[in-house]
Amino acid sequence: MIYKTKKFNDGQVTAIVEGSGNLEVVVKGNSYEDLFLAASIKEAWSEKNKLNKTLTASLTILCLIAQRSDRRFNEGESFDLKVVANFINSMNYDEVKIFHPHSDTSIALINKASKISHFTYVEKVYQELGNPVLVSPDAGAYKATFDIAKKLGASLVPSNKVRVNGEPLISIQGDVNAKECLIIDDLADGGRTFKFLAKALKDQGAKKVFLYVSHGQFNYGFKELKEYIDHVYCTNSFRDIEDNYVTQFKIS
Repeated sequence: MIYKTKKFNDGQVTAIVEGSGNLEVVVKGNSYEDLFLAASIKEAWSEKNKLNKTLTASLTILCLIAQRSDRRFNEGESFDLKVVANFINSMNYDEVKIFHPHSDTSIALINKASKISHFTYVEKVYQELGNPVLVSPDAGAYKATFDIAKKLGASLVPSNKVRVNGEPLISIQGDVNAKECLIIDDLADGGRTFKFLAKALKDQGAKKVFLYVSHGQFNYGFKELKEYIDHVYCTNSFRDIEDNYVTQFKIS
C-alpha cells in the first residue's frame, strides 16, 4: 500500500492513498502531528477500500506521546494518556503496536494494542560491553529488568530511589565494586536521575557505568550525564542523535 503525505503552511496535514492492499503505517508518535497524520492516512485508506472487507490496517507507534502521564496525577488535571488513547481508538486500526511502552496502562487503554519488545537492543548492548551487571533504576523497573537478566543469564543489581527535599536519594542493593554496570530503562527526558544513580554506583566502586534507554529524548543535552555515565545507548524512536557519546540503533 502506497500513500503520500503533505503538510500545508498552516500546519494542516493530509494524506493520499494510491492503490489497494493492506495498510501498514509506522510513525514515531511523539507528537500530536504524528497521530493526526496516522488518522488521515487511515481515513483515506478506509474510504478507498470501503468495499473490500478482507483488508487490514496496522499502526506501529515507536514512541507514544503522553505515555508517562498514565494516570491523573492531581485533582482537576487532565489524564493525558487517556486523551491520546481515545484519539488512537477513534482511528479504528485493526492492530496497534507500541515499542517499549512506559507502562501496561497504554496497552490497556488502546484497543487491539500490543508491545514491541526492546530486548533485541538490550542484548546487543550487553554483548558489546562483555556481559556487564544489569541495574534496574527503581522499584517500578525491577520486574522488566529482572526478566531481561533472566533471558541473558546476567547478574542483576536493583536500586531504589526516594526524593528528599526534591533530590533523589539512591540506594544500591548489591555489590558493584570493580564491575561494569548497565542501567536499563524505557525513557530518558533530562537524564538527571540517571546521573545520580551512576554517581551512587561509582561511589560504591563501579568501574564503568553505561545507560540504555529505548526512547532517548535528552532534552538538556549530555553535559551532566558525562560526569558519571561513560556511554549512552538508545534507539532513534524519539529523534536522531549525532553525538559520539551516544550509540543509537535505527528502528525508523
